[in-house]
Amino acid sequence: MDKFPKFFRKVPMIVTYDPLADFLGTFDDGIIKTMYVQIVKSAGHSCPTVAGAFAMSYHALKALYGEELPVRGEIKVEFKNDLEEGVTGVIANVISNITGATEKSGFKGIGGKFVRHSLMSFNAPISSMVRFTRVDNGKSVDVDYDASMVPGDPRTKELMQKALQGKATDEEKKLFGELWQERVEKILIDKFDEVVSVKEV
Repeated sequence: MDKFPKFFRKVPMIVTYDPLADFLGTFDDGIIKTMYVQIVKSAGHSCPTVAGAFAMSYHALKALYGEELPVRGEIKVEFKNDLEEGVTGVIANVISNITGATEKSGFKGIGGKFVRHSLMSFNAPISSMVRFTRVDNGKSVDVDYDASMVPGDPRTKELMQKALQGKATDEEKKLFGELWQERVEKILIDKFDEVVSVKEV
């Protein structure tokens, strides 16, 4: 069984309805429950960027759909930055896993339905980091993420350098990982509603 920080299970779950999953009998009634730990497995790591992408998706979908289930595969996602700029690609991968939106690599549909490709784009003329749009009614929200309000432990930087240089002891490497995840926990548990800002367009 996988072992990971306990707080992963405390992060709010993202629940969506996926028409394609419903059509193909993949999940009962097409309901997909996405937990943070699943996104971490897909990304291969847990960090402020992955946490931020998860938090942005959660709050954006809540703003777009309210009490309705967000419809996976029917959400357009636009990024202000280029795909290869900074951590945009990492954020895009997380959001793609949650919303089903892809640039060109996604599913091309069955009989003209369930098309997933071309729902994600970059270098968009928007002022926010990301814009989420419902395909069915055109409602959009601009979303930004700021983790600076959750600073890391001052020991983290030095421990990271020692680990990268191969000079850290086993205890120091373990401590580095614990301190790193402590910051992620504060982002996703303590400041989950504060690190993300959502504005209707």
